[in-house]
Order: sequence, then C-alpha cells, then structure tokens
Amino acid sequence: MATGIDSVGLKLRGFSVLSGVLLTIAVCAFVVLVLLTVCRLLACRSEMSRDLRDPRRGFEFFTFVAGTNVVGVRVGMDGHYRVTAVLLVLAGVAWLLLGYVVPFLAVLERQERPTIAAANGTWFLWVVATQSVAIALATVEPHAAHGRPEIALLAVMAWFLGIFLYALVAVVVAVRLGLFTFGPTDLTPPYWISMGALAITVLAGARIVEMTDTPILQMTGPLVAGSSAGFWALATWLIPGLVVAEVWRHRRGGTAMTYQVALWSIAFPLGMYAVAAMDLGDADRLPTVELVGAVELWLAVAGWALVFAAMTAHLWRTASTAAIGR
Repeated sequence: MATGIDSVGLKLRGFSVLSGVLLTIAVCAFVVLVLLTVCRLLACRSEMSRDLRDPRRGFEFFTFVAGTNVVGVRVGMDGHYRVTAVLLVLAGVAWLLLGYVVPFLAVLERQERPTIAAANGTWFLWVVATQSVAIALATVEPHAAHGRPEIALLAVMAWFLGIFLYALVAVVVAVRLGLFTFGPTDLTPPYWISMGALAITVLAGARIVEMTDTPILQMTGPLVAGSSAGFWALATWLIPGLVVAEVWRHRRGGTAMTYQVALWSIAFPLGMYAVAAMDLGDADRLPTVELVGAVELWLAVAGWALVFAAMTAHLWRTASTAAIGR
C-alpha cells in the first residue's frame, strides 16, 4: 500500500523512472504477500480464523482490498485499465465479503464484552478499503466502453459509504479512548490510519469529480468537491497531533525505535496525504493545496525509504540469526 501510493505520487510529478521502480517493488510484494496468505490459509486455518475473530486484528484483512486497488490504480496510470478493472473486481468481491464477515466475527459474535475496549486504529482500514474501491471505480469509469453511469453511481455510493463508516469508527475509537485505560504503549502506529482514511476519502472525491459527466455526478459533484476540501483540512489538522503523540509514545512509554511491521501504518498515510492533496488541488483548482501535496510527497518518500531500510536490516538480522542457529 505504502509503496504503491508513493509510486502513484511520483508518477503524478513526472518522476516516471523512480515511480516505475516503486511499482516493481509493490507488484513483487503484492504477489509474495498473496502467496504467503494462501499458504497460511491452507496450513494455519485455525490461526487465521482466530485473527478474523479478534477485534484487535480482524480489520487488518482489509489491507488486501486497499493494496489490490492501489496497485490497480497505479497500473492504470500506465494505460493498463483492463488490469485495473480485473483487480477492482477481485478487490470488490473481497471488500463485500470482508465487510460483513469481519464486523460480525470480530465484534458481534465475540462473547467477551465490552468489545469496544479492543477498538484501535486498524478499524479505520475498513474505511480505507471502501474508499479504495471508490477510487478504482472512478479510475476505470472514463475508460469503460459500456456502463459508465452505473460505474459512476457505484463510485459515489462507495464514497458516501466510506464517509459513514469513518464517522462510525471514529465514534467507537473515541469512546474507547475516553472510557478505558490508555497509555503511551497503547498509542500504536496504526492510529495514523485515522489520517490516512481521511486522505483516501479526499483522493476518492477528487477522482470522482474528474469522472465523465453522468447524472449522478451532475447531482453530487459540487457536494463531493466541497466536502473533499473539508476532509483535507481535517486530515491536515490531524498530522501535528499524530506527530506529537508519536513523540509522547517513545519518550513517556519507553518504546524503542526499532523496526516493526506497524511502521508501514505511518508510511502509507503520509503517501496517501500527498497524492490526495495533489489530486484535490488539480480537481478543485487549488494550487496551494497541490503545492502542499508536492512538497509532502518527498517527506512520504523519505519515510518510506527509512521504513524499507529498517525492514531490510531486520530481515537480514533475522536470517543471519537463523543460519547461525542451524
């Protein structure tokens, strides 16, 4: 997700070679992760089922939907819209299934109460996945040979649904923060997804505004454009608070600055914010917003590089230790 969205941003700025390198990494990572997930499903079904039923981890399965659509949208920028459409169908089916299965198993069926005590930043991945579907639909709509009005309608429906889900998740997480014990160690990197979910909502809105003229766009276009600017403002407002919270987590919580998979939960929102600002600035003719996105893109790429380097070093140390152990 993080690699793919940074590739999208670099492509928008005209850095095609660097964007292509990140696209290659994203596609390779996507294939490897899908294969590993299939292997885990076949070999460790009980563990996978336990994760689905765990409200602390169940919503992480939505990363498959978002990652698939991010790769699809980036490939579409190179003119391969059929590939984008195929990946959209795959992601759409997964989103539809997970959208009912995860909330039911992780929340409604769970016997331990209150379930709200387990709510965390990963719940915003439900929003991210939903808006990724809206973006993919809006991306393929102008290039569809048939059914453009229907595709546009689905895109707008997904966009509004994502907004409703954000409001729902935000309320649940806010109640969890207010009613239950919460310290620096609980403020994990996935809380950055709250900002990323807003940013992808902005990007989806900008892509919807750029669709071809259809009845649903004539009716909702001004609302989508104006609301997207508001969501961008809210996402911008969240960033300083998240930075302060991250410093607080390390200084007060004593959290070591070491690699963890959750760090990608910071890299992805940063990249998504940059792309969303650039697209919004172009769609709504807001050059200042577009400039903010262009500058922030390099911060996102730098963050991605740091996390990628840390991950590579971690994997090397792990492999070396295992080899010595044998």
